[in-house]
Amino acid sequence: MEYNEIKPHKELEPFIHSYWELKGDEPDRQWERNFPDGCAGLVMNLGDTCLTDNGLVSMEFGRTYAVGAMTSFKDSFIDSNTHLAGVCLKPATFANFFNYMAQNELTNSTVELKRSDSFDVDKTLKDTFNHFNQFFINRNKSKKNQLQSVIRDIHSSNGQLSIYELSKRHYTTVRQLERNFKTHIGISPKEYSNIIRFQNALSMIKSSSKNRSLLDIAFECGYYDHSHLTNEIKRKTGLLPSDF
Repeated sequence: MEYNEIKPHKELEPFIHSYWELKGDEPDRQWERNFPDGCAGLVMNLGDTCLTDNGLVSMEFGRTYAVGAMTSFKDSFIDSNTHLAGVCLKPATFANFFNYMAQNELTNSTVELKRSDSFDVDKTLKDTFNHFNQFFINRNKSKKNQLQSVIRDIHSSNGQLSIYELSKRHYTTVRQLERNFKTHIGISPKEYSNIIRFQNALSMIKSSSKNRSLLDIAFECGYYDHSHLTNEIKRKTGLLPSDF
């Protein structure tokens, strides 16, 4: 499998994490698993029909799909004829480019976009990332992300700030914060914080020495004990900490 990832045009960096392209090769015939990161995205299929969402959705050639924020893992089947190109948006930026739907309607889903909201298949095949840059620069309706400062606080605390503390810091109510997150990200601020905390714990597990216990990592990341951390990793990845 060949996978490439690049940064977007500088003008788009506040809204887009990266562009990516995936091509299967001869030995590939396997399910690839993605873990939740709190981000929405877009995918265009440039190859044979591709199964995603754990086999429940078929992505067809030349079609563009919106992928909502995930709360658990998602498997896609990759073989030698797979060719996908996609975009990882930053949290709460989908509405900067699309008047499509509230993000909670997309959570854990892959939905085909109407043609007027889709990438051009010929331009994507000819010069993928340049076409993506032009597409998003032309569609960017706002230079603001009203949840940016809240998201920044969640990341800087590795997901360990309470929702009450977040609402107090940003002069809003818990209820209003929950409404804004569900509309613009698709999940609650608590679930988003849990994902960032899980991502931090997973990174520590992958990089830690064998002398560091799971209990130490659990406490540092704000879990009650190692069982709490193990259950959270299993829920979001389908795997155990020892599998990483």
